[in-house]
Amino acid sequence: MIISFGRRIASVLTAGFVSAGLLSSAPAAANTGYLFWSPHDFSGKPVKDNDPSVVLPLAGATPAEQRANLVWTLRSGLNVAALQCQFSPILETAHSYNEILATHKRELASAYTLLGGYFRRTGGRFGQVKFDQHSTQTYNHFSTMQAQLGFCDTAASIGHEAMIHPRGSLFTLAEKRMQEFRNSLVPVKDILAPQVKLTSEPPLPPFNSECWDKNRLSRKCQAG
Repeated sequence: MIISFGRRIASVLTAGFVSAGLLSSAPAAANTGYLFWSPHDFSGKPVKDNDPSVVLPLAGATPAEQRANLVWTLRSGLNVAALQCQFSPILETAHSYNEILATHKRELASAYTLLGGYFRRTGGRFGQVKFDQHSTQTYNHFSTMQAQLGFCDTAASIGHEAMIHPRGSLFTLAEKRMQEFRNSLVPVKDILAPQVKLTSEPPLPPFNSECWDKNRLSRKCQAG
């Protein structure tokens, strides 16, 4: 289940925190999940505003609103990781997410306000509904099971960098690493895992007595 941010910015930056107690409930053995994992290189080029391969584009948005959308998309992905990646507490995705909410609360609040203004301007009385739908779709685009190892590993790396990123410039981190974040949603194998090639064996002939004349397979029962 994804944490909802509600209708007020106060709920975004307070109720949105992930309980660290959830981490302690995960089994210690989950740490071993990454002992033999060689991460894939998901790095990508810096993204441009409203890039539809990275964010849900906002038609007619101002440059400031486009930046807000990129920042909010980064936060949404880290929110998903905070919940989805608790199978490996060593990644500390919940801890880093909570720290990001505290460290960058002003920039996140500004992004929320700008997006709210965009949807009020373009959606009229349905603006809040449009905003909620946009947020839900953004969350859903980060949900993954087949690519969970790569996604969680990348989210942890981005989260740790975001914690120490200068206040007021979370947007520059989003520009730099959002393509990488998106790329991590594509399932990949461990780069050091042995490649297994499957070969097909020819089918066995039938062994019923009607198909055999002494030691010879009758023509009617031969494959092909």
